[in-house]
Amino acid sequence: MREIVLDTETTGLDPLMGHRLVEIGCVELVNHLPTGRHWHTFINPQRDMPNEAYEVHGLSEHFLSDKPLFEAICDEFLAFIGDAPLIIHNGAFDMGFLNAELQRCKRLALPMERLVCTLELARKRFSGGSNSLDSLCRRFGIDLSVRTKHGAIVDCELLAEVYLELCGGRQPGFLLGATGSASTVIVVDRPHRPARPHAPSDDELAAHAAFIEKLSDPLWRLA
Repeated sequence: MREIVLDTETTGLDPLMGHRLVEIGCVELVNHLPTGRHWHTFINPQRDMPNEAYEVHGLSEHFLSDKPLFEAICDEFLAFIGDAPLIIHNGAFDMGFLNAELQRCKRLALPMERLVCTLELARKRFSGGSNSLDSLCRRFGIDLSVRTKHGAIVDCELLAEVYLELCGGRQPGFLLGATGSASTVIVVDRPHRPARPHAPSDDELAAHAAFIEKLSDPLWRLA
């Protein structure tokens, strides 16, 4: 089962207010585990970088000025994600920005049915507490030392670990040994008992015949 963990960075909070994508990161999973394949790019947003956004991801207008436009990387991005489900934290936000960029390129929008939102999964499992990516990493004991600022590819790698835990961990439901077989075999010592006799006794046969005589027109006598 192929899935894509995806994260973006942007110039702001709302594509309808003119904010744009500046970074996309993708990590490929097969059966919930990273394969080592990933896709990553920075994007020139063709606009200024608000200070509030810069404080989050550290991507400046100058740094992004020589990066490709979204339309230049669109085909490569779509080819990498293919038709796989998209694993995204607070996915409606990222999908909104991706579809706004696709619309500018006159491409079909990514259907929301492809989205697997890990924020929603976490809220169902841990209601009432914080379910930010940082909080979930701390909850599952995932090392956050690599995350000094938000970054699409780093956040994807962390989210891949969180998603695996939300799905039940590496060995959901049972423990596996190094060979992939059950690491503990339980042997139950049961005493031997002789087979129970099933043949009817003469008294049981006579009682059955007497019972049959009381039936009115049983089906087996019509044959």
